[in-house]
Amino acid sequence: MLMRRKFAWLGISLGGFTLPSAARAAPLDLARVIAGFPPGGTVDTVARRAADSLSPTYARSVIVENRTGAGGQIAAAAVKNASPEGAMVLLTPLGVLTQQPHTFAQVPYDPFADFTPLTAGASFEFAWGVGPAVPDAVRTVPQYLEWCRGGNSRGNFGSPAAGTTPHFVGIMLGRSAGVEMTHVGYRGTPPAILDMIGGQIPAVCGPAGEFLQYVNSGKCRVLATSGAQRSRFLPNVPTFVEQGFADLAFEEWFAFFAPARTPAARVEEFSRLVADAFAAPAIAQTFAIQGLQVKVSRPAELRDRLASEYETWGRIVKAVGFTPQS
Repeated sequence: MLMRRKFAWLGISLGGFTLPSAARAAPLDLARVIAGFPPGGTVDTVARRAADSLSPTYARSVIVENRTGAGGQIAAAAVKNASPEGAMVLLTPLGVLTQQPHTFAQVPYDPFADFTPLTAGASFEFAWGVGPAVPDAVRTVPQYLEWCRGGNSRGNFGSPAAGTTPHFVGIMLGRSAGVEMTHVGYRGTPPAILDMIGGQIPAVCGPAGEFLQYVNSGKCRVLATSGAQRSRFLPNVPTFVEQGFADLAFEEWFAFFAPARTPAARVEEFSRLVADAFAAPAIAQTFAIQGLQVKVSRPAELRDRLASEYETWGRIVKAVGFTPQS
């Protein structure tokens, strides 16, 4: 039986902790924040707000580079191979480092040996949404699962991609109720949701923020969210845990990493600057538009979280019987 995942880790502010001036490194001429996903998305938003906070103290000029492809692996490999003075930093969903080593036959990095943890940046929950293919009378997850028992492809559900958290949520949900669920992978959540509201697929699991505009316009409804507590963006929607699915408590978060052997002074300076900047109400408001919450950490906390997530996903992938991709 899968162990229940309890994510009670809270975002904290590092404002107020300072380094002795002698311990601080001189500003770099140029620093790059490497994001493995396209401009305009959630990862890009967090990366650009961080870049704004780092200049001119961390570096005189800070730019964001979107090195897309391979589900974030290209960006991770680029930072792994960078020199360790802190001039190139990775912003990534933790799943790239904690899930993909279990869901791919091979990845071009070691999540522990190749990176220095800096700080978390933002977090979000996942949501289970249904469209017009599911009767309007279905308003809870147990009701939805009972409806799925009717067959005729009712158990089909979409997700951003195979081997992601939403994929595993759907499989675990079906197994917990003895209902056959069939995964349909998409290239991102938006096309999956468009198929759902068009009636081509009954349900989609993806980041909660991706559903907000469609829920507000009445084009779909969300039956559950995956956080330990209800989503601040969907406060009237009960969690999976509230509806009796204790193992389905998942939260994804974006975090910053530098290459291995990055000097401690750079690590502390980066963490402090991002935490101070992200404490501003304007940042929280910007993130909220995309269903994100500010979440920062000390480097040691991020390191512990990385290890915990890696172990947890190893167990989940094995229990689900997922076959690693090439």
